[in-house]
Order: sequence, then C-alpha cells, then structure tokens
Amino acid sequence: MPNITETGFLVIGAGPAGASLACFLASHGLKGIVISVSLGTADTPRAHITNAAALECLRDIGLEEEAMRLGHDGEDLKHVRYCHSMAGDEFGRVYAFGNGPDFTQGYQLASPCKHIDLPQNLLEPMLIRYSTTHGFAVRYQTKLIEFVEETGGDSGYKTVTATVQDTVFGHEYQIRTKYLFGADGARSNVVKQLGIPLHSALNMDDSVMINVLVRADLTHLMRNRKGDLHLIFQPEHDEKNPDLKAMAILRMIKPWHEWMFLLVAKPGFDPRASNMPNEYFLPIVKQLIGDDTPADILHVAYWSINETVAEYYSNASHNVFILGDAAHRHSPGAGLGSNTCIQDAYNLAWKIAYVERGLASTALLDTYSAERQPVGRAVVKRANDAFRNGHPLFDLLGVVLTPDKANPEAVSQLASSTPSGAERRKRLREALRNVRGEFNGLGAEMGQLYANSMGIYTADETAPFALTGQAAEDPILYHQASTYPGRRLPHVWLNKAVPERPPISTIDLAGHGAFTLLTGHGGGAWKQAAQAVGKELGIEIRAYSIGFRLDWEDVYFDWADVCGVEESGVVLVRPDRFVAWRAKTVVDGGQTGCEGKLKEVMRSILGL
Repeated sequence: MPNITETGFLVIGAGPAGASLACFLASHGLKGIVISVSLGTADTPRAHITNAAALECLRDIGLEEEAMRLGHDGEDLKHVRYCHSMAGDEFGRVYAFGNGPDFTQGYQLASPCKHIDLPQNLLEPMLIRYSTTHGFAVRYQTKLIEFVEETGGDSGYKTVTATVQDTVFGHEYQIRTKYLFGADGARSNVVKQLGIPLHSALNMDDSVMINVLVRADLTHLMRNRKGDLHLIFQPEHDEKNPDLKAMAILRMIKPWHEWMFLLVAKPGFDPRASNMPNEYFLPIVKQLIGDDTPADILHVAYWSINETVAEYYSNASHNVFILGDAAHRHSPGAGLGSNTCIQDAYNLAWKIAYVERGLASTALLDTYSAERQPVGRAVVKRANDAFRNGHPLFDLLGVVLTPDKANPEAVSQLASSTPSGAERRKRLREALRNVRGEFNGLGAEMGQLYANSMGIYTADETAPFALTGQAAEDPILYHQASTYPGRRLPHVWLNKAVPERPPISTIDLAGHGAFTLLTGHGGGAWKQAAQAVGKELGIEIRAYSIGFRLDWEDVYFDWADVCGVEESGVVLVRPDRFVAWRAKTVVDGGQTGCEGKLKEVMRSILGL
C-alpha cells in the first residue's frame, strides 16, 4: 500500500508562478504543499524586471518593502542603450521602465509602486520564505509522475491523487489533494496530462539564445552610461565568428559588477550540442566590453524563444489549474514574463479561498481562465511583437536576425553627410521611437479589462468600455485609469483632514482578501448596505467614504476625476483590486434599495 499524504492544495513548481501562488493562498489562511523537481530556488538571475502591476500584488501581502530592498530601481534602470561596446561609441538610447519626461508622470499616476530589477534568484527565495512561514511546505527534488482525478462517494467531493517521486532516493509516494495547480513551466507535465491544446504563432528563425553570466566590474564605465539594458552591435566581427550573431544584450544584475550577456546563435548552429566550455565565450565577452576590464564567466545557459499560449487554464472539474509558463510562453521582450505569472496567481488565489470558505460557488473558479487566458494570449503577442519591433533598428545598426550577412558599413553610412545618410538617420530616429513601447508599455502592463466574466457585473453600464485620448491612440504606451467594471482600481493618494499620517493609496484600502466599497457624500446608504449584506452573506465588505471631511480626504481631488460616479454613487472592488461593479448614484429606496442592489450584485459575482 503506497504512502498517501493528505493536503488541501498541491502546487507543482516553485518558480515565480508556483511560489507566488503559495504566498497568496497562505495569505488567505490556507495551507498546502509545493513540490519542485529543481534542486532549490533559481541559481541564476533569469527573469528580472518586476513591474508595478506585479509589485502591487506583492504589496498586498506585505512583501513590497523586501522586494525593493533586494532589487534596484531609479537611475539603475534609467536607459536602454544601443552601442558598439560598453566602453565604445553609443548609437542612441531610450528612457526605460517609467523613467524620462514622457513617461514618469504616467507611471506615478498609475500606481504607488514602480519598476524594479529583481532577479529571479532573489525573488524566489523571498517568496519561498513567505510561503513556508505561513503554512506551505516546500519539497524540492520531487517530481510529478502522474495524477488522477477522483469523485468520492455520494457527496460528489472531488479529489486529485498525485503520484510523485523523491528524485534523491527514487522513492515514490502519493499526495491526495482537493486542488492541484500546474505551475511547472514550459514542459509542464500537468498540461500534457490534461491534454490542453497549445497554440503557437512563432514567426522567427530557430536561433538558440545563450545566457552568459559574467563578473566584471564596469563601475568606471557606468557614470555616464546608466541603464539596465545595453544592446551591442559589432557587424564588423560577423565573419570572424561563424557561430554567433555580431550582437549581444547586456543586462545589469548587480550594479555594476555582475552582468548577463545574452548572445544569439546563428541559424543552424546549436551550441547545446557542441559542448562548448565556458572559456569559449570569454574572448567574446571581452570584445563586447571593449576595454581591458578583467572578466570571469560564472554560468552559461541556453534557451529558445517561445510564442505559445494554452487554450484554457483549467478543466471542467474545477480541481486542476495551470498558470505561469505552463500557460503562456514568450520572449523576454517587454519584461512581462514573471509579472504575468504573479498576476495569474493573485487572480486565482482569492477565488480558491472564497470557494473553500463557502463564500462563493465553484462557478467562480471558471472566471480564472475566462479572465486570465485572454491576458496571457495578449501578453504572448505583445512580448514577441516588442522583440520583432526591434528588428529594423538591428538592421540599421548592421546586424539582422535572418541568415543574411551583417553590414559592417552601417555606422559609417549613418554618419555620412549625404541624402542617403540623412534618410538613414531619420529611419534610426523612427526606429528608436518605435522601441520605446518595449520598455515603457504602461498600457500593456496596467490596462487589462476582464470582460464577459461572471466575476464582473456590467448590467448597469450603458455602454461598453472604450479608451480615449492618448490611450486610444497608443494603448501599449499609455494607460487610462477607469472604474469601469473589469478594470484595475485607479490609484489615487488619500489622507485625513488632519494629515497626521503619510498618504494612503486607494489600492491599499482595497485588497487584503476583502471586497471594498467606495462612496462619497450622500452615499451613507451604501455603507450601511455593505455592513448588512456582508453580515448576511458572511463576507467582509469594507466600506469607505471619500470626500471633504469624510473617512478619507481626496487630497488632490484626483478621485473625483477618475471615480466615474457621482458623489452618492459607489464603486465595488474585488479582493484582487479589480472593479467588480459601480453605480452612478444612490438607488431608489434608500438603504433598503441599496441593500437589495448590493446583494444582487454580490450574489451574481460569487455565483450564489
């Protein structure tokens, strides 16, 4: 008889998706097990940019401060540079990650959080520490063999029995769980066993990417070269190395002495099969640095660009879910990878918690795939479009990603005082403007709309949501704050009439596992309704009034501009800080009318 361990929640995979899901489930008081075939947390930096949308999720459970301490922000991330070498000529640069006059204000208005560079080998231990100290056991060197879904007895209670193996001793045992979560990456065993169709639309060459982790102190070069990413083009070296493209991307890991060199293999060359020693890359690294700085190669890894999204994220039984790279895979362009993983987990965790506490029907779990799969599909396209958008710039600087030869004369052509030189410089300016969205995609990062979902109530809306102004012209670069149901709750700073404390963001009023109701002058009936309905349904609905001499002062009168309702109206926010419903004004019937309406909305959202 095999050994069977019982748990309520089993997470397969301990990367950013699985580890953050464990954190968010634990924040709701749930306990479970995480298994991972890995030896431990990530041993190399891998994913690194953490955007405001993901950091808001971590902020909700008290991890933002630690993330900020571990990561880097501000000046360290200020630019993306295009150059001949780190020590050599620069071709151009763009402001990145919320920096620069065109973008700083938009990012500050969108969130109290900001971009940070938090390498995965620092992010994962932080998440694992939180989850293991809040009720989740983590078992590394443990792989999933198979799982079986079962229905027990007359109750119809469903369970999943997973067979797992301790890869150290080869011992197999079983874990019986009510829920299984597949966060097991690009080669997901969970996805394979569920038979979920994967849709791919890759239209790039088959080049292998090479991550070379390097220790090299470039402090002497960085005073006037601040930036997180540095793209290097050396077309004159193309024929000297038949294996690699004459370009690289340098990514700051630790300012300014640890770097990731991303090299690109030429089509047809697979370095994974060549068994090249680390020393093979050292002359290339020194050539890219461009001076006599000593360098040591710490690690080499290989990967390929994906453009894949799962057709759906959960099966009909409501017991098995996928998230993270198991559900969506793409290039690192636009820095959306681990950020989307964390937001997947944040969306799913509160729904699981509400169903488990009997506060919602299992129908609420269907909204996870309905809401997050379209986001994953859009992110995959967005990330790889951002990568493709850089190709004209690569071409102008003499390196193309197709099998065509490089152009060593590209830079001299750009410097030529001729009509063709002028035209080429114009194209360079346009190309640099076009890549801004890869590194400043505020609209793509913050502008999700959850539509056609049971978890969103839009019956009282008179028109579908539509972007306006800059966001309508460029929905990638610009974000439009809105309380339209299905949109992220706008961030606005609030305070007290006597400001004896620092200001608080609207997003900090929301979240924390509870629904939140925001109203204003004349909306007292909504607050009374929230108390009555919350008590009847057993659900915490926190209610606040915002306005002159109310619970919270609209310090800069920004809430009045973005709330989208009258003073007596109401905005209802879900535990994941997305707007669930709003009403323009107080409804007829005073407290009784408001109570009836709020109960109708809550029951609809939760499938009761």
